Amino acid sequence: MLSNTIGRRQHYFRSIMSSATRFSSGGGGPVSEAITTKLQQAFSPTHLEVRNESHMHNVPQNAETHFKVIVISDKFKDAKTPIMRHRLINETLREEVAADGPVHALSIVAMTPDKWQAKLDQGESVGPSPNCRGGDGSLPPKH
Repeated sequence: MLSNTIGRRQHYFRSIMSSATRFSSGGGGPVSEAITTKLQQAFSPTHLEVRNESHMHNVPQNAETHFKVIVISDKFKDAKTPIMRHRLINETLREEVAADGPVHALSIVAMTPDKWQAKLDQGESVGPSPNCRGGDGSLPPKH
């Protein structure tokens, strides 16, 4: 089963590598670039951050397994609750967050522009996720 999962992940990386170069905004790896592209296309955000937080976890150097996305979009006006907005993002990134996909953890901040501006007006920001506390041991160790 592990070799099957690895094979699917290798297929995923090969398939996004060709498209990642077309949408490259610089600085991100292929998974980060794929996430950015899909979120831009689906939500036309007024503000978008895709943060690779993998370095805070027990994963190999330059891994792309743990992300935080901040998506601010008018398309969330009909999604009244945070869980509804999270579902929209998870559906958009279904390939990346699948059990055999490259993303192990995804933290989501999804707001309308009005809510985001109110947050900023109050001097609030979105900080990094907490550091890893050891995980479940399912990922390979850092090298």
